[in-house]
Formats: sequence, C-alpha cells, structure tokens
Amino acid sequence: MVQLVAPAALATLEDADLARALIDRHPEAPRAVWTRFAPLVRRIVRRSFGPDHGVEDLVQDVFASLFAKPDRLREPAAFRAFIISITLHNISYELRRRRVRRWVGLSPTSELPDIRVVESDPEAREALARFYRILDGVRTRDRLAFVLRYVDGMEVADVARAMDTSVPTARRCFTRAHRRVSLLASRDPFLAEYLTTLPGGTES
Repeated sequence: MVQLVAPAALATLEDADLARALIDRHPEAPRAVWTRFAPLVRRIVRRSFGPDHGVEDLVQDVFASLFAKPDRLREPAAFRAFIISITLHNISYELRRRRVRRWVGLSPTSELPDIRVVESDPEAREALARFYRILDGVRTRDRLAFVLRYVDGMEVADVARAMDTSVPTARRCFTRAHRRVSLLASRDPFLAEYLTTLPGGTES
C-alpha cells in the first residue's frame, strides 16, 4: 500500500501514487510533492507576475493550500492539473488584491514591483517591466490563459484542464488577451521590436 512506501522511494512514484500518499497523510509525502512540483508552480507564478519579490510567498501559499486539504483531489491521476488549478486560484486572488490596493491608494504607485532580471541588460529589464504593466490591464481569467498558453507554452487542452473550462472557452480567453497585449505593445515604441517574438493569437 502507498502508506508503507519508504520515504526515499516516494520520489520514484508516479504522480497518481504520490497523490495517494499525500491523501493518506504519509509523513514524507509533502516534502516529495514540494520537490517535484515547486519548480512548476514557481515558474507559473513568476511568469504571471514577473520575477518580483512576492513569488516565493505565493509559491508557499499554493502548497499550504494543497497540504491543508489534500483530500479535495478526487482524481489522483490528475494531480498535476490539480496543483496548477490551485496555483491559478492563488494567482487570481493575488491579482485582485493588488488591484484593490491600487484602487484604494494603499500602494504608492500603480507600477509593478521592481522587476530584477538581467541586471546587465537594462533594455530587457525595461521591456519586461512594460510588458507586465500591459498584462496588468488584462482581466484576470484572460491573463492566466495567456500566461499558460504563450508564456509557459502549455497545449490548449492542458490550459483548459488547468482552468477547469472547455477548450473553446480557454482559446477565447488567451486569444482575447493576445489581441489586447499585441495592440498595446504595438503602441509602445520600446516594445514594438519585441512583437516579432510574440506567438500568433489566432489558432484553430
């Protein structure tokens, strides 16, 4: 049984068996789950917000939610998608919280936090900052779909599964976001040269 798996062997389990170990409260399961999935969660969070100082806090929040009630997972075979869905839920909450802070004046500026990337390349850093300011103007659901599809490179079906929606709905979300991002970026002379690297937004 999964409960009897030795701690060192947890790392070799399939995702579904690791999920069952977590549900069964194997004492070493949380560590194994963190080791396997933290890079995925961190990548999605970072690409949703840019590499700001709040990334690690959000990553920890995702796993705190997961470990608090692992029995919410009804299909162990869908463990990866389940973790991504928790990640998106936490990202959505944080996006709303940040917008409220700006609306009520609790943040001194509407600018994103300092984006610390490629310190030796100030132009790339500025371009990334402007890109995330544009994303701040995209509604949450569309933004998440855009990030999963075009920034993280997920297949359309995986985007839909992660967002718990249909493929056509997911496609509408990231296509709508792509059009808005492309339009606003095209109006920014600084970002215009980066448009050639943005994937096409019309997919069949």
